[in-house]
Amino acid sequence: MSFVKNSYRQMTFNDSTLGLTAREKRFLDKSWATYFADYVFPCIDEDLFSVLYSENPASRPNTPVNVLFAANILEQDFGQNDDEILESLMFDVRYQVALHTTSFEEQPLSDKSLQRFRRKLLEYEEETGIDLTHECMKKLSAQMAGFLKLTGKIKRMDSMMIASNIRNMSRLELLYTCVANMVHRIHECGDDALISGMEHYLESDDRNRVIYHNKDDSSEIKTAAVLLDAGKLMSSIPESYSETSEWILLKRVISEQTVEENGVLRLKTKEEGLSGVMQNPADPEATFRRKAGENNIGYSANLVEDVNVDDNGKVTGSLITDYDLQKNTYSDSQFMKDEIAAMGKQDEPVTVITDAAFSSQENEELAAQNNINHIPTDLMGKDVNPFLAEFKMNEEGTKVLECPNGCTPKSCSYNKNTGMCRTSFYSSQCASCPHKDQCHPKIYKRTAVHMISKGMIVRANKQKTMKTDEYKKYGRIRNGVETVPSMLRRFCDVDKMPVRGLLRMRQRLGFMIGAVNFRKFKRQQQRVKSAQLMVSAANA
Repeated sequence: MSFVKNSYRQMTFNDSTLGLTAREKRFLDKSWATYFADYVFPCIDEDLFSVLYSENPASRPNTPVNVLFAANILEQDFGQNDDEILESLMFDVRYQVALHTTSFEEQPLSDKSLQRFRRKLLEYEEETGIDLTHECMKKLSAQMAGFLKLTGKIKRMDSMMIASNIRNMSRLELLYTCVANMVHRIHECGDDALISGMEHYLESDDRNRVIYHNKDDSSEIKTAAVLLDAGKLMSSIPESYSETSEWILLKRVISEQTVEENGVLRLKTKEEGLSGVMQNPADPEATFRRKAGENNIGYSANLVEDVNVDDNGKVTGSLITDYDLQKNTYSDSQFMKDEIAAMGKQDEPVTVITDAAFSSQENEELAAQNNINHIPTDLMGKDVNPFLAEFKMNEEGTKVLECPNGCTPKSCSYNKNTGMCRTSFYSSQCASCPHKDQCHPKIYKRTAVHMISKGMIVRANKQKTMKTDEYKKYGRIRNGVETVPSMLRRFCDVDKMPVRGLLRMRQRLGFMIGAVNFRKFKRQQQRVKSAQLMVSAANA
């Protein structure tokens, strides 16, 4: 199939909008379809996707890529599946207007078009590591941000937990499932001699009998039996099975969940390490994390919004301009590092507002090197004495130069392992200092000692800055980004995606971001048009 750009066919005599009455056309012009057709559809970069198709011009031309990509966005916007979006495109003129297909004799999508397109994108990413959905969505967001006149000088970030659409399995159920899947694969290949004594795994009710019934047997006895079977499989399976998904998952669950003692497998304890282990064979990449008092099995998404702010600190426009999805063990601090790397060195200062979890000393330094002003609206950990902000230290953080009263230390020794400076002053200096009740030195007979680090001084300065009205304004700006996870859950049902796996969920999240952006864009454009009509009416 060769790549051909969509030429936006001219209106024909059979155009589906020609039969509309004047009243119907007025309603159509005010509908979501006109906004999508005028601002979203033309901004989809078809050339990005040319790598998915053949270079042979003699082969059959592809389905228009911008129609495929846009249909995926609308599918998420209206909570539809592939069949429903196809029906809507065939019988609803609004969808045809949105996708510029009103003059097509036959709508260009078939029942498998969207599925094949998404699969092509995934296969290309698996081969090259390039996420075309992400690249196209970033370009599309940048174009829409341009229509809204967003400057990009202020960004706000937030992360959210996204659940994988899988069951929460007990460790016994997880081990049983992997062993049973391997037994079924061996049986299908005709090597029943390898599973002698394990034929019960092939019975339809064996799972319920082992996991839920047999209440007389404790879970420890059931687990030990399953682990015994797992050990037998691990030692007897030939090399020919090494590439099968069942063998790979069985090998993984055994390595993650068990240890071998005296030739017998037993379950690991929490102290022996269970972080990042597989939770369900149906989605091997989903991980477990407890955050804000809640358990989550799945992934973590990072969302970046560009915002415009007026002189009073009120947000006048916003749009999601970047996103990412990783395992939920991925830290917010690492998301911040990734975003700084993606932004690169800025010609003009850019302010990025986050919560405390995105902040670290390394992130602050990286941001400063790239002309990025990183503003966390809170700090992790305990507060320090705010008066430490008045101490002066060298840039390396190895020596205190002056105390708040202007006194030079008698001596200062630096501990490389802890990053702390043990700073001594004459006791007479501290005893008569007007600030001694604020900085709390340890006063001895001849000396007064302070334990200070560069990090403590930086933290004290941040605590001091956070109390200013300017900083509180940044906190109010960041609060608005909390609405994005809410929109993804309410409109797109992000925690119940019909796909599993990191790449598939990241791809689906990209289309959801497009749907949320369209909703935000449409609302802001309608607000602008309403304001213009009010001005026109006043002038008239």
